[in-house]
Amino acid sequence: MSDQFLIEIRVRPNASKNKVGGTVGDPPRLVVAVQAPAVDGKANQAVIKELAAAFELRARDFTIVFGELGRDKRVLAAGNLEKLQSRYEELIGNPTLL
Repeated sequence: MSDQFLIEIRVRPNASKNKVGGTVGDPPRLVVAVQAPAVDGKANQAVIKELAAAFELRARDFTIVFGELGRDKRVLAAGNLEKLQSRYEELIGNPTLL
C-alpha cells in the first residue's frame, strides 16, 4: 500500500551544485538546491529528480501540488509513510547530505 507524504520545500535555483538538506523559514521548509535555472519548468524537473534521489524513490512518485511557479512548494511523495518520515527527518537535520 502506498501512502502520501506532504513535503514543504524551498527551492534554490542556479545553485553551484544539486543538494537536498537543511531547513529555512518558519514553518521550516526542506531546502532543495538545483543547478537548473527557474525557466520553462527546468528547476521543477530538477527538484523532482533530486527529491527522488534523496528519498530513494522514482521521480513519478513525486507531484508538485502547490507553488509550481514559486520558490516555496508543496510536494506529495507516494511511498511507505514511515520510511518517508524517517528520511525527511534525516534531511532536515543535516544540511550537507547529498
